[in-house]
Amino acid sequence: MISDAPAVAIEVKEQAILQPMAALVHVVEDDHDLRRLLVQGLSEEGFEVVGSEGAETALRQHDERPADVFVIDIGLEDADGRDLCQALRAQGVGAPVLFLTALDATPDRISGFRAGGDDYVTKPFAFSELVARLHALLRRADADGLGESGILQLDPTRRTVACGGASVALSQTEYRILGALAGRPGETLRRLEIVGAAWPAGAIVSENTIDAYIGRLRRKLRELPSAPEIVTARGVGYALR
Repeated sequence: MISDAPAVAIEVKEQAILQPMAALVHVVEDDHDLRRLLVQGLSEEGFEVVGSEGAETALRQHDERPADVFVIDIGLEDADGRDLCQALRAQGVGAPVLFLTALDATPDRISGFRAGGDDYVTKPFAFSELVARLHALLRRADADGLGESGILQLDPTRRTVACGGASVALSQTEYRILGALAGRPGETLRRLEIVGAAWPAGAIVSENTIDAYIGRLRRKLRELPSAPEIVTARGVGYALR
């Protein structure tokens, strides 16, 4: 009896060590009741869950404890959820983002993907479907790996960009153009991709207008120490390097 006890203790200890850690889901939802239900339901499904009521809190909490996957409501009170997603992508956060929204139009879904989102669920939704989609996103994230940390800090609530201890204010369109570029650093974005990220679906935007916004962004980035530059890929588009 005595000789068997240590073996049992060691076996239990090894099982505890080998047990995988639960994925951390960060729910960003300004509806208190829905946020509470999501946190409770996902916890019962075996996830670790953090809840935030808005973009500002979500960014702060992610700095303190990075999430494995996000569930973000598009219609937040303090910012558009798509702008929050762009801020995360600009910081190099590669965790998958699933958007929750009452908007079901195709242009709204497309704008969510262009902002860096990975999936989309329309309210009202079946909770079991949400869980299944989260598991699928996490499997893809494990296969793809995460991106490197970004250098620019985008604030979706104040619409500012910071770098090297300084910050400048941006218009909504400037924010979304820069967010699209910063979310894919080093890659050349075609003009049509920039239009899709920064203007409503179906908008007709001239090349001169895009060039004017790029010029403004370049001047603002020069005010920030160590900020990357927007370079022109002639005849194609722009890249942040």
